[in-house]
Amino acid sequence: MKIIISGGCTGGHIFPAISIANQIKEKYPESSILFIGAEGRMEMQRVPNAGYEIIGLPITGFNRQKLWKNIPIAFKLIRSLIKARKVIKKFKPDVAVGVGGFASGPTLKVASRLGIPTLIQEQNSYAGVTNKLLAKKADKICVAYQGMERFFPAEKIILTGNPVRQELLQHTYEKEDVASDFKLVSDKPIVLILGGSLGAQSINNAILANYDRMSSSNIQYIWQTGALYIDRIKEAIKNRPSSNIFVTDFISDMSKAYSTADIIISRAGAGSISEFCLLQKAVILVPSPNVAEDHQTKNAMALVNKSAAILVEDKHVQEQLIDVVEENIFNTERLNQLKLNIKELGFPNSAETIANEVIKLANK
Repeated sequence: MKIIISGGCTGGHIFPAISIANQIKEKYPESSILFIGAEGRMEMQRVPNAGYEIIGLPITGFNRQKLWKNIPIAFKLIRSLIKARKVIKKFKPDVAVGVGGFASGPTLKVASRLGIPTLIQEQNSYAGVTNKLLAKKADKICVAYQGMERFFPAEKIILTGNPVRQELLQHTYEKEDVASDFKLVSDKPIVLILGGSLGAQSINNAILANYDRMSSSNIQYIWQTGALYIDRIKEAIKNRPSSNIFVTDFISDMSKAYSTADIIISRAGAGSISEFCLLQKAVILVPSPNVAEDHQTKNAMALVNKSAAILVEDKHVQEQLIDVVEENIFNTERLNQLKLNIKELGFPNSAETIANEVIKLANK
């Protein structure tokens, strides 16, 4: 059995792709899996680190603000279609899977033209333009949210949820055992602040603006600033030491960070939300406004409408975020209700379910 998996650009696309590949390999160890990504993007490193071969296409995203800049991008798209065709004809896959990201568009477009069955994995509650176009020829569409019939043909949709990093589910800790790893104590509430691996500027600015207030409170914080912002933030707080704010650019063991947190502050990426659902965490979501079709707000509202998360809009984050934390962190009944409701939205066997659909298509 030969499978192509295409997509990437962000961890939210790469982690599900690798999880699906791992499940296929677990069921069929002799199967061959080839990844197709975008040259220069993070999948070109992360996928080989996970043990899989990857080929890069010279594809980049379209500029939605300055349309004239898309002229050279159009040529890259043509070159990507030609290269994808060569790769697919040489590898001869039984199925092509698209998980989102620049490379999945040309890869699945070529595969469907060559008569190869295709499967789309749409992670967000609001489908992107590329997946809506690809859906017309796709055989199966695996989604993480209900109500996706407004984007895709209902007969092709399978509600599977989003695969998450398996190590998060395999390693769980007690707060008492891991709080000290962040130089904090376990008998006080802890808030985990995330902005992705690179960081979230508006969240970081909100924390800096409220830093002194947070330092003097009875609440502890683990603050992951992201690599882009750590130097500026360390400079800003170097003369303002705090015993209840642990500052780092990157957390290598997210299992420990999740386990010690009573509330998590995060962007509303589909992958992160899926992890919060499975780990049953109380979350305050601050959707990024800088994403296509404002899909993070739509992801967040899918939870908020079911009383499974709290929303703070990005434009109000500086004046509202810490108020919202202080209003909820000591409200045990409220936190427990959030955890109970978000648990109901989780799909613990998502990767296996999607892998089974891929295998069915291959067997046809």
